[in-house]
Amino acid sequence: MPARPDPGHLAAWRALLETHAAVTELLARELTAERGLPLKAYDVLLNLAEAPDGRLRMQELSSSVLLSKSGLSRVVDRMEEGGLVRRERSEDDRRGWFAVLTERGRSTLRRAAPVHLRGIQEHFARHLDGEEARVLAAALGRVSAAAGAERDRLALRSASPEPAGDGATWTAVAPAAGPAERR
Repeated sequence: MPARPDPGHLAAWRALLETHAAVTELLARELTAERGLPLKAYDVLLNLAEAPDGRLRMQELSSSVLLSKSGLSRVVDRMEEGGLVRRERSEDDRRGWFAVLTERGRSTLRRAAPVHLRGIQEHFARHLDGEEARVLAAALGRVSAAAGAERDRLALRSASPEPAGDGATWTAVAPAAGPAERR
């Protein structure tokens, strides 16, 4: 395997990143302008609505949100203050907490979904024909599956680190990439 991707693959990578950034920015602006709902909150509401009984452990919620895992607790705090979710202590593990979708959260999601879906259609889907969408979904699905398997493998390995010899665990960090290598 080559040490770096060829120009065609780098161009595809850059296009993916630029498209994701541009489209999610538009979706976020529209949701906020039309429904007063941040895109992060929409992502949380959608994940809870799709979960059994509308509830997920906070750790599961963090794993399932697609847009941003950073600041998730603060987002859930604000959503709880707004009555969109509530937190419940786990019966099995008194240290664990669930985020639970409230009726108000469900109603907010129902009102926001048409805005979000219209944005996906307008800013993404209308630019692809059916075959392009199928090929893109298949290709990105392969990449996502491979990255998920690698992430899981690394998580298992880091769960049982080997001692560094002095009782400490050390992690090697690669030097910062130059501008051409960040793409």
